[in-house]
Amino acid sequence: MNMKLLLSAAVVSLFALAGCNKAESPAETQEDVAEAQHDANQQVAEAQQDATDEVQDANQDVREEKRDAAGESADANYDVAVTEAEAQHKVATEKCESLSGSEQELCKDQADEQLEKAKAQARETRDTAKP
Repeated sequence: MNMKLLLSAAVVSLFALAGCNKAESPAETQEDVAEAQHDANQQVAEAQQDATDEVQDANQDVREEKRDAAGESADANYDVAVTEAEAQHKVATEKCESLSGSEQELCKDQADEQLEKAKAQARETRDTAKP
């Protein structure tokens, strides 16, 4: 029984010694370092490409937001211009009420013409301002 115990201890010791860290040869070390360096360079390149892609996406989002904002601003300015023109038209037609006959009709026609010109100008300004 002592012999079996001694033999088992010897086998365990051999495995333990075999598993110890042995120094690699310089060639193996150089190969491992080169591989690790290559992997690191590849990871950095991928990270840089990902960052570049994200910046490009963000810049595209900003351009789209600016374009949308410009369109919304142009629409808002158009609405204001048309509202002003309609208000001026209402005032002008009320003034026409003080006239009679053909003068009143001519006055209202001129007011209508001014309204249409103002609306056309507002449309042109809006369409020019939109990207």
